[in-house]
Formats: sequence, C-alpha cells, structure tokens
Amino acid sequence: MNLFDLLISPAYAQAAAPAAPGAGGLMSTLLFPILLLVVMYFIMIRPQMKRTKEHRAMLDKLSKGDEVITSSGIAGVVREIGDDFVSLEVASNVILRVQRGAIGHVLPKGTLKSL
Repeated sequence: MNLFDLLISPAYAQAAAPAAPGAGGLMSTLLFPILLLVVMYFIMIRPQMKRTKEHRAMLDKLSKGDEVITSSGIAGVVREIGDDFVSLEVASNVILRVQRGAIGHVLPKGTLKSL
C-alpha cells in the first residue's frame, strides 16, 4: 500500500458497455447540424433578408423633398438624387452629399420645419 492511496483513491478501468443496436447511425449524426441550420435560417438569416429588401424598396421610392435621417443621425431634406449619392439640405444653404445606402429612415412630411 502506498501513501498516496490514502490521499487519492485509485481509479480502475471498467469494461466497456455493449453498444445498442442502431446507435450512432448516420441519420442521428446529421440530424443536429441540419436542425441547427434550419433554426439559424429562421432566426437570423430570413429576418435580415426581409429588412434588406424593405430598405432597398425605401431607397427606390426616395424623391426630392423627402425628409430623411441618415444612419449616422443627420436629418435633412433631399435636394438631389444621383445613382450612388444623395444631396441633403441640413440647414439653409448647407448641403451634404451622402451615399444613398446611408439613408436610414424617411420621415413624415413636416417633421423638419426649421428648413
């Protein structure tokens, strides 16, 4: 008997349990990753695609005189629309040129009365 046997109990190997018939099949192995991908699609990917589609539709309907807020929080009135850029009037005689995709929201008419 060793002194360490008093402090630490020895571990002995056990015989392996017999495998159950049909356990570890291909279908049960692939079921969890497939289920995980389906859940990720409905929780993450599908809502993001829907928001992207709504944002693209909002940018396509953009016209002169619309009051908008950019994604950085700058509010202004659309004065000129190009293919990639939009000119916003943020104060009298102050015009900023921003990318079209940077427009976050279109405000209701009359929200910005100071311009």
